[in-house]
Amino acid sequence: MRVIAELPHPDCKITLFQMNQKYIIKFEQGSLEQSYKLAELDLTGGGVNEVFQILDDEFIKTVTDRFKLMRGDFSAAYNRQQY
Repeated sequence: MRVIAELPHPDCKITLFQMNQKYIIKFEQGSLEQSYKLAELDLTGGGVNEVFQILDDEFIKTVTDRFKLMRGDFSAAYNRQQY
């Protein structure tokens, strides 16, 4: 797996990888991460630039909102185990 690009964003770290004819888009925020895989064959030939177009503001907002939900879910599970 090789790093193709890192995209600056104030709310999370965004890294684009390439491996086995797939792009892997990884979002990180603290100890949480989300990954999305996209086959190169699913693109119309735009390559990395086409992946960047998919990562629009609306999509990134849903990712950061999901991080909030993930953090809440994990905190609730952790707190249930505390005595």
